Amino acid sequence: MKKAYFNIERQFERLVSIATKILGNSISFIIAFILVIFWWITNLPTSKNLHQNIGDIIFGTTFLSLFIIQKSFNRYSALIHLKMNELISSHKAADNSVMNTSQKTEKEIREMSREYIETVESVEKELDNVLKDTNIENKI
Repeated sequence: MKKAYFNIERQFERLVSIATKILGNSISFIIAFILVIFWWITNLPTSKNLHQNIGDIIFGTTFLSLFIIQKSFNRYSALIHLKMNELISSHKAADNSVMNTSQKTEKEIREMSREYIETVESVEKELDNVLKDTNIENKI
C-alpha cells in the first residue's frame, strides 16, 4: 500500500512539474492570449448585457494573469535555486546533497528537512547545556 501511494505521489509530482512548465511557457501565454481575444471578439459585440461584458473582460484578464504569474514564479524559483546551489557549492563544509532539490520528490525534501530539524534541536540542547554550565560556574 505504501509503495502504491509513493508511486502515485511521484506520478502526481511529475504531472505538476509538467503543468508548471507548460503554464510558465511564453508560447502557452500567446495561445491563451489569442483565445481570450477570440472570445472577446466573438462574445462582446453580441452581448447586450454590460455586466456580462465586464465579467468576460475580468475573466479573460484573470486567465492571462495565471500564465504571467506562473512564468514569474518559474523564473524566481530558478534564480533562488541557482543562488542556493552557488552558495552550497562554494562552502567546503556544506552538504552538497541539498543541491538541485527541485528535482527531488516532496517526500525526499521532507526527509532532508527532518535531518536539519534534528541538527538544530541537537545544537539547541548543546547550547542549553553550555549555558547551564556557564551559569553554575558564574554562581561559584
